Amino acid sequence: MPALLAQSPAAFIALSLLFGLLIGSFLNVVIHRVPLMLDREWRAQCAELAAAGENAAVAASPAAEALSPIAIPGEAPFNLVVPRSACPGCRAPIRAIHNVPLLSWLALRGRCASCQARISARYPIVELLCGVLSAAVAWKFGFGWQAGAALVVTWFLIALTGIDLDHQLLPDSLTLPLLWGGLLASVFGAANNAHSLPVSPADAIIGAVAGYLCLWSVYQLFKLATGKEGMGYGDFKLLAALGAWLGWRMLLPIVLCSAAVGATVGIALIVTGKHRRSVPIPFGPFLAAAGWLAMMWGPEWVANYLGLFGRS
Repeated sequence: MPALLAQSPAAFIALSLLFGLLIGSFLNVVIHRVPLMLDREWRAQCAELAAAGENAAVAASPAAEALSPIAIPGEAPFNLVVPRSACPGCRAPIRAIHNVPLLSWLALRGRCASCQARISARYPIVELLCGVLSAAVAWKFGFGWQAGAALVVTWFLIALTGIDLDHQLLPDSLTLPLLWGGLLASVFGAANNAHSLPVSPADAIIGAVAGYLCLWSVYQLFKLATGKEGMGYGDFKLLAALGAWLGWRMLLPIVLCSAAVGATVGIALIVTGKHRRSVPIPFGPFLAAAGWLAMMWGPEWVANYLGLFGRS
């Protein structure tokens, strides 16, 4: 099979498309459940702190021996595997035949098989987007180590984009593994070309540090000038992760592209009345989109830019 995929680009692209659709179905679970998992974790931590405070107060009271410690009720397991996916309306478990990426949504006409409640079009959109972008990565990089690395980055960026759009949150459980993955990939699989994926360890380390400090500095200056927070720490970590995978040379194109597109979209939404000026717009999706474009065509951007000054 590997030999066939290496010799047939079309087969590798088609397989990447199909596999991307399957991964897209899983990414829908990630986008939906990771924020809920974080919320449950935070609530459990708050309950533990509250219980500890109550127990301390009880222990200090004269009637401490007559009172029992406060128990924290346990919750049923909830992660990316359990419980089984179910309709949010009627809570009926989703059968395997109704969970085929893209095709099931079309066959069911976007409705639950049990209660006929509408199923958000976001689910097939994420699946289709993941499939198409995965096929594009296979076409660009060809069969090999670089394509595998680029696919992993692509899937992480899709998940982070969906979560940030829904909750204005870039979870550490995704940004940090992406960051560390880029640093490790630079050690075990760095290419000879300085503009390839993954980059050399030096470029990866500098890219991660510079990526974080770049947006952190903007955040601090904006807060100093306005007294407001212009972005979250998750944005710093996402740019650091992109710097780890793509190197420090890609940071300026990513920041400029994401800022330009983000400003254009934000102004357009405010002018058309579809977004209130006081409501923040998540910056993560623009960073993710610019990072993916830089991964695909960034080396050409840099080469063309440097060519204007007679450098390569």
